Amino acid sequence: MTSPSIADFEARLAQQIALLKSLVELESPTHEKPAVDRLGRFLAEQISACRGQVEIVPQSRAGDHLIGRWGRGQGGIMLLCHMDTVYPLGTLESMPFRTDEHKIYGPGALDMKAGIVIALSALQALQQAGQMPSTSVTLLCTSDEETGSNSSRALIERLAGEHALVICLEPALPDGALKTARKGTGAFTLETTGRAAHAGADPGSGVNAIVEMMHQLRALIELADHANGTTLSVGVVRGGTRSNVVPERCIAKLDVRVVSAAEQQRLERAFAALKPHLPGARVRMLGGWNRPPMPRTAAIQRAFARAQQIARALGLELREGSTGGASDANFVAPLGIPVLDGLGAVGSGAHSAAEYVLQRSLPERSALLAAILSRWSPGDPAPAADPPPNSSTP
Repeated sequence: MTSPSIADFEARLAQQIALLKSLVELESPTHEKPAVDRLGRFLAEQISACRGQVEIVPQSRAGDHLIGRWGRGQGGIMLLCHMDTVYPLGTLESMPFRTDEHKIYGPGALDMKAGIVIALSALQALQQAGQMPSTSVTLLCTSDEETGSNSSRALIERLAGEHALVICLEPALPDGALKTARKGTGAFTLETTGRAAHAGADPGSGVNAIVEMMHQLRALIELADHANGTTLSVGVVRGGTRSNVVPERCIAKLDVRVVSAAEQQRLERAFAALKPHLPGARVRMLGGWNRPPMPRTAAIQRAFARAQQIARALGLELREGSTGGASDANFVAPLGIPVLDGLGAVGSGAHSAAEYVLQRSLPERSALLAAILSRWSPGDPAPAADPPPNSSTP
């Protein structure tokens, strides 16, 4: 028995686009809980229509998380999505949902409401064809991925631990490749404190926090190691009150990304060892790591190789790559659970006014996901895939 084909899903494309339009027009910025919950209620109806059992996981500040379940049994497959977007309410006025011959545009269409459409389409098609997997399938839709998954991380890790495979429906790389490695990310704030004084009448009694920050940032930037994939970006610097006042305080916000735990530990040691350069100044580093690195483990290699075999049976050639961006898949990989990331739509321009989805990717990815769900067996032999080409995307 074969799973639904790409042609089967091409016949459903108008239905998929209509569902994506509904999701995009239910704007869902992370920090607007009522808006995210409105989308969650709509998705709960969609899950119920697909004969899934719905569970709402209430949150006091973030949007409520949504779980859909099909079937029973040990292991099984977990589908990982997020409902929130980076776009503020009202973005639709300047960036309306629209389509042309090949593309679909709209805030959050690619990242990652199209991934939710792909998941629901695959599940609906399998239900109608009587080909749902014999083991369980769980669809988790979280509400705060774009701001670090602070309220959902524990839930992601707990549910992932109950499954044999996790599929993250984040967008693919621009060429359609899956993401078999991701960097870990950290958000840090460096604070320097000096002593205020009159810049003209008594500059010698002051300690300039901005000058101290200049010394610190020069040293911090040198910690980057591009050969090992370690980047450190200074995105915001703020300090001082007036030009005639020696500034007492300065802060800098840093984005830090690493490929390995070893690099993460190296930077932690360096941050802990920071010392002031100017007499009388004080330095402290705040913040921390948000997502651990997602290395290309043997489990991920085997999962990708099996997915590649399944894709070839559909006439698709699946590739892989790495990215400096992070996702909720970063939480899964360290647990030792195989994860396929980037099985969502193909497109470009995420988080920008140019965000779009390639229409053809909706039926292709839906057919691929349906095939994986219906054919996957953790015991299937699959050789480790070849190392991925060097590639990177935000």
